Amino acid sequence: MDLKEINERYEKIILSNTPQDEKDKQLAGLMSEMETDFNIPMLRRPEWERENRSVIALYRKIANSRKL
Repeated sequence: MDLKEINERYEKIILSNTPQDEKDKQLAGLMSEMETDFNIPMLRRPEWERENRSVIALYRKIANSRKL
């Protein structure tokens, strides 16, 4: 899956009338998919982040949208 598709799914989740707890689950699932598809490291690695700025920006956008 590419970043455009992930962002489209993100927007669909955010704009839905789904309860927030369900949105949080869906966003967490989307983040997990990104972790697998883009090999996002579990621990923060600045070098990886510099090389993958658009990936980490979308990942953080999704993470910050969750209401934990």
